[in-house]
Amino acid sequence: MKPRLRRAFRHEMDLARLAYQEGDWQAAFRHLERAHIIGQRFIGPHTLAHWWMLRVGWRRRDAREVRGQLPRLVAALLLSRIWVPAGNTGSADVSPIKPMPIPADLVALLRRR
Repeated sequence: MKPRLRRAFRHEMDLARLAYQEGDWQAAFRHLERAHIIGQRFIGPHTLAHWWMLRVGWRRRDAREVRGQLPRLVAALLLSRIWVPAGNTGSADVSPIKPMPIPADLVALLRRR
């Protein structure tokens, strides 16, 4: 992962962790989705984003999210370097194979990859 991507990923993860510590599950998940978009082509960051999504789902007592994150964790470990749907947020609310629009502020960052 190039340094600028690593910095952007860490920034979103730091904001997610802070929101998690404050019990702001919605904000935590929003930052995790952004971290997922940034890191989904890299095994470690991709898996970490899904691990934290699982944790937020658990804390929210969101059974659907928890059930959805378990296979996504495995897929992140196995498929990150092979194929990922661009822009997919990683949430259990969307198909794990559906490409999605990339937020405008992340387009330039990811384009320079």
